Amino acid sequence: MEADLTWRVDGVEHTLAVDTRTTVLDALRDRLGNTSPKKGCDHGQCGACTVLVDGRRQLSCLGLAVAHDGSEITTAAGLVDGDELHPVQQAFVDHDGLQCGYCTPGQVCSAVGMLDEVKAGHPSAVSDDLEADVELDEDEIRERMSGNLCRCGAYSNIVAAIEEAARA
Repeated sequence: MEADLTWRVDGVEHTLAVDTRTTVLDALRDRLGNTSPKKGCDHGQCGACTVLVDGRRQLSCLGLAVAHDGSEITTAAGLVDGDELHPVQQAFVDHDGLQCGYCTPGQVCSAVGMLDEVKAGHPSAVSDDLEADVELDEDEIRERMSGNLCRCGAYSNIVAAIEEAARA
């Protein structure tokens, strides 16, 4: 069975018909040609497919496309403003927060979403005081980014990049 849906992806509106079993990831990559989100595990375990859906980070391999009709979807490619990188992207470059780069789009989208969560005051499992403002230290960053895996092991540089972006 097919369903029609409309998305705004990286600022551009798209209308498409998809099989109701199609994931957000497959619709982005196969139907719209947006290869920024990567298909890593296809089981929601690696985070390579992380995108921002209506401003919140989401594993696109787990979400059904039809469940997000009318959504605003931002991929790592959509974070760029003209020729200027998003502050998180620039921090990843400055701190060498990538090696092979496969996980990087998901890491960047997750970091952007996570920083928004911190600004909103959302605590994590390692937050000392659930009522206080979140202090974004290394433990907080590692916990909040734990759903994004890097096979190359660039974690220390990723954490440093996120710390810098948080200060910006």
